Amino acid sequence: MSEDLLLTTGTKKDQYESLLPQIKALLEGEEDLIANLSNLVAALKQQFGWLWVGFYLVKKDELVLGPFQGPIACTRIKKGKGVCGSSWAEARTLVVPDVELFPGHIACSSASRSEIVVPVIRNGEVVAVLDCDSEMLSCYDETDQYYLEQIVNIPEF
Repeated sequence: MSEDLLLTTGTKKDQYESLLPQIKALLEGEEDLIANLSNLVAALKQQFGWLWVGFYLVKKDELVLGPFQGPIACTRIKKGKGVCGSSWAEARTLVVPDVELFPGHIACSSASRSEIVVPVIRNGEVVAVLDCDSEMLSCYDETDQYYLEQIVNIPEF
């Protein structure tokens, strides 16, 4: 396994197409969940430079902050609350072009303007969510949704 990431320029699709096999290589053979989640968020943050990238893990009746990169974050989120809790409750990806227009948005960072949250589903249950925040409005789209859903479905984690 290489600890170097080959950063790519070009379209968003080009960047994901280059990054996806590198993430698979980072995770391959490593059984520790926290190590894998940490490397995954680091790769996304490094490639795209988003404000915040991280995981919230389902623990009992709430999401608990997991590995992340970016400013400090909310530690616990209830099911159905904010974008992360809503994604968990609905078991679907939520793309939010303007977080200020999302009912019940939880402002962990006032710099966040748009967000995408992708549920990690194993055996029919949401076990975590991948949360990505940007300082730009409308940063995320169907391309991000398509590739981030592929990433969270990599079998190695």
